[in-house]
Amino acid sequence: MLNSDSTLTLAKTTDLPKEAIPFMEDDLAVALLTGGQDRSYALGLAMALCAKGIRVEVIGNELVDSTEFHTTPKLSFLNMGGIPQPDVGFSRKLFQVLQYYARLIRYVAIAKPRLFHILWNSKLEYFDRTVLMIYFKFFGKRVILTAHNVNKARRDSEDSLLNRLTLRFQYHLTDRIFTHTEKMKTELIQGFGVGKSAVRVIPFGVNSTLPDTSLTPEAAKRTLGITSKERTILFFGRIVPYKGLEYLLAAFETLNARNPNYRLIIAGEPMKGYERYVEDIQRAIDQSGYADRVIQKFQFIPDKEAELYFKAADALALPYKDIFQSGVLFLGFAFGLPAIAADVGSFREDLIIGKTGYVFNPGDSAELANALETYFESDLYKRLNDKNRQEIRDQMKAQTLLGQSGSYNPGGLQRIGKLLSINPADIRTSRSFVL
Repeated sequence: MLNSDSTLTLAKTTDLPKEAIPFMEDDLAVALLTGGQDRSYALGLAMALCAKGIRVEVIGNELVDSTEFHTTPKLSFLNMGGIPQPDVGFSRKLFQVLQYYARLIRYVAIAKPRLFHILWNSKLEYFDRTVLMIYFKFFGKRVILTAHNVNKARRDSEDSLLNRLTLRFQYHLTDRIFTHTEKMKTELIQGFGVGKSAVRVIPFGVNSTLPDTSLTPEAAKRTLGITSKERTILFFGRIVPYKGLEYLLAAFETLNARNPNYRLIIAGEPMKGYERYVEDIQRAIDQSGYADRVIQKFQFIPDKEAELYFKAADALALPYKDIFQSGVLFLGFAFGLPAIAADVGSFREDLIIGKTGYVFNPGDSAELANALETYFESDLYKRLNDKNRQEIRDQMKAQTLLGQSGSYNPGGLQRIGKLLSINPADIRTSRSFVL
């Protein structure tokens, strides 16, 4: 329980960061609500918007902060905190979360941008979907929501009536919803009764925000103790059941029995709440005959270290059981890395078979092994050099819009006004929101 002293402290610490830059009356202003996650996505979108002359206020915390947020014209970053520390008690963690929401609530009341773009909800999902949405509307905000996962709980086999009701509530209070695939749009329309005109499909852009130094694939392999002759497969990202890592392990066992020159890199943070699944994965590796062929990095991978793993790999494996689209695929494309992906979601549409990767039937480890073997016997692998990696980057950039910035142009204010069916002048900052 929070005592009176804690409540008093909360009230005293809700002052907002004073990094926001002055707004001119004729500026188009957008507030990006990051939910304290996905730094690369938020950074890429914010930079693209600023490049088009749009002022952006990024609402986040230390996990999404970046140097560019403090050095780019028309861009400001407001650190709302709210990161529960792992080594403190429940009361302190609750206080930190409540402090975040207190700051956010105060920000909404005085924020100059009338256009709020929600990239991710924050800690209290149900609160964000309902009470916070009503609060936004009370202060006259127009809301755009990027639905990265239409119903994440269904994907994770944790769906409930309350989950679906709160999702429906948020979707229907949102002025415009962005999705990355047509399948996601269809689920919003059929599963949640969202009108077709309220949903816009924006293809996922190639991730170009991570460090990409002069490190060569050969040097990356040497750093990880991999020889140039070893065929290296990468599994990257959070370790969670829906990503089907167990199928990749079974496929790798088959490949290793056929050819001892295969290596597997598993680089990602185990997701909280799935400790038993991660233990099963580690046990399977430890008890196998190929444990020495697997590089295990079961931990959070900072952005500056991601390059090492993508450049050391010859193929990216995406053995997912269920997903609409994955940012990991496009992260791989940013490094010119071919992908072997399960035929779920939009992976088949995102890949150019034989040129940027291959697909296989989901949940079939034997077919995954065959797909990997097919790739490593193909010209795509045999000719995987700097030139071909660049060709993969170029091919994918040609297929996708670079991030979501296309939704804000051409035509600047007129485009946004048409998008939300409101007068463009209403999106400009208003003196009525200045204290």
